[in-house]
Amino acid sequence: MPPFGPIKQKDLVRNLKLFGFDGPYSGGKHPFMIRETLTITNPNPHKSEIGKELLSKILKQANISKEEWEKI
Repeated sequence: MPPFGPIKQKDLVRNLKLFGFDGPYSGGKHPFMIRETLTITNPNPHKSEIGKELLSKILKQANISKEEWEKI
């Protein structure tokens, strides 16, 4: 994984799957992914990258540290 920073939507989904998440599933306003009892919300797919701040919030919601993220 490249250093922690902006990432494309498809790369985010692919990497979350490496951490054991299933999905993305549609429902409500945003797609979501599930791992056991943990559900995280993904931003809507769009052409621009997901910024560093939003990625940080997603990883916090998923209980994934920046160090773990950079190791995959």
